[in-house]
Amino acid sequence: MSERALRGTRLVVTSYETDRGIDLAPRQAVEYACDNGHRFEMPFSVEAEIPPEWECKVCGAQALLVDGDGPEEKKAKPARTHWDMLMERRTREELEEVLAERLAVLRSGAMNIAVHPRDSRKSA
Repeated sequence: MSERALRGTRLVVTSYETDRGIDLAPRQAVEYACDNGHRFEMPFSVEAEIPPEWECKVCGAQALLVDGDGPEEKKAKPARTHWDMLMERRTREELEEVLAERLAVLRSGAMNIAVHPRDSRKSA
């Protein structure tokens, strides 16, 4: 019986509630403008913190608040390179010592360097 009672209704799409008798929170209209010349208004609560930028409704670009302060510049961290991370772990003197040790091993021929099978086919 309950299956027949819901037949023909669109539960997700349509709301059967009305806005009559409901007091909405106080609102303010805030205007944004994007670089492509589009201007639009967004409703915000009076108590809400207004964001300095918003996505444009027309083109999707970043729109800035009209007559407002621009977005705050974020402090960008400089990119850490491999060398920077290496210098955090070792001093230059330690690196010179490791380099001298590895060069001595290479020059003595003590390292067994295997030849890759593809390299041996090329020389044959």
